[in-house]
Amino acid sequence: MLDKYPDIDAHLLELEILESINSAAPIMQNYWKLGVCFALNNFGTGYSSLTYLRRLPVCTLKIDESFIRDMLEDEDALGIVKGVIGLAVAFQKQVITEGVETIAHGVKLIELDCKLAQNYGIARPMPAYEVPNWLAT
Repeated sequence: MLDKYPDIDAHLLELEILESINSAAPIMQNYWKLGVCFALNNFGTGYSSLTYLRRLPVCTLKIDESFIRDMLEDEDALGIVKGVIGLAVAFQKQVITEGVETIAHGVKLIELDCKLAQNYGIARPMPAYEVPNWLAT
């Protein structure tokens, strides 16, 4: 597909993979050489070893929503969120949190220096033509 659309910079493409798919590393390395980025989804729920994190060519860690959902009431979940954010910084990866459902979750994540998040607390899925109005309001 990148050959078919040569005007598209491969660095603009980010493919999301599940954390538990460690057999994909050789394939990922080939795409990484082309400039394609990868996001490691559901980070913290599967096989998160530091060796695994160091070995995989990923740009982004996506913290699983179960930790975000519970972080305001559960110190252990909050500790995991803080730890993953720290790992992302140490490994020079971007971090995105899934499952942000409330303003309180968003505020806490901003306090933890996590600026990227997703889920219904930010916006419901919408058609592309509605995005400009959503951004304006």
